[in-house]
Amino acid sequence: MKRALVTGSCGLIGSEVSSHLGRNGFQVWGIDNNERAVFFGPEGDTRWSLRRLQQTIPGYVHHDVDIRDREKILQLVAEIKPDVIVHTAAQPSHDRAATIPFADFETNAVGTLNLLEGARQACPESPFIHMSTNKVYGDLPNSIPLRELDTRWEYDDPAYENGIAESFSIDQSKHSIFGASKVAADVMVQEYGRYFNMPTCCLRGGCLTGPNHSGVELHGFLSYLVRCNLQEREYKIFGYKGKQVRDNIHAEDVSNLILAFCEAPRCGEVYNVGGGRENACSILEAFAAVEELTGKPQRYSYLDEHRSGDHICYYSDLRKIKSHFPGWTITRSLPDIFREIVDSWQIRLDTTDVALARSAR
Repeated sequence: MKRALVTGSCGLIGSEVSSHLGRNGFQVWGIDNNERAVFFGPEGDTRWSLRRLQQTIPGYVHHDVDIRDREKILQLVAEIKPDVIVHTAAQPSHDRAATIPFADFETNAVGTLNLLEGARQACPESPFIHMSTNKVYGDLPNSIPLRELDTRWEYDDPAYENGIAESFSIDQSKHSIFGASKVAADVMVQEYGRYFNMPTCCLRGGCLTGPNHSGVELHGFLSYLVRCNLQEREYKIFGYKGKQVRDNIHAEDVSNLILAFCEAPRCGEVYNVGGGRENACSILEAFAAVEELTGKPQRYSYLDEHRSGDHICYYSDLRKIKSHFPGWTITRSLPDIFREIVDSWQIRLDTTDVALARSAR
């Protein structure tokens, strides 16, 4: 049986990839120390996800290890000698990074280097897939001419009709501290591919989403928005009139792409991974979609100040991925994604209410 090592295995992408690989004949080793609970507090806690993995993936083996611990990471990779490494662990919030720059860089950049070196020493022929981010482009996408529509911003340059391609520059822009640490990791993954001829790739994700996301204010756009709607919380819009656009891709489609790369790996590749133009929406459009599904009005406030380094409009050009992996495509439409997230949060919140009622007796 092939062996897969998945870091950040209890997060959205990590858990989905772990389940997906498990269904496709891999034994899965997961690394996750629940650092999200440290970064985001109790709402970021992913122990519920760990229980799900242990219950649903036959032979799943979990390691509560910090990827910043070089000695333990090198030892673990050497012991497992995985046939594939999927690296999804990260400090994922560009807002939070500014207050914890050392923890952010050590997790995102140094942690990635620890894993790469572990792979080079123990299993250099195994595909190494790194979940990068579209934040490596910094705020340079904001230099593209835009036109303002009723509910969104849209590119006003035909060169970007299909979105942002991998050839777009990552230089001379404001990245946020988070974006800079992810650039360091992204370039190092490429370098191990090109310098050591290892099968590595960076998946520069847009809004990665799905029903198993632990959405919090600083990370998890759609999941957190749905949670606010159902709990009648106030959602804060930061600038751009709420018309800023993001492309959304279901975690299952990301997992399908990762498996496709494992089957036909390349050295030092980068791919922009999002829902593309068809799965793009603005905050205002997301409000309307969720309100239609739940029947609840979205409570929100508006701050006329955008987040530093934030994108006004971003969606991924998927043509490179489709040319390299012609069997891959988007299988979850935007309405499908909204429906799944709403259903998931309704179940989770109902379960919480029942548990609280029992404890109050």
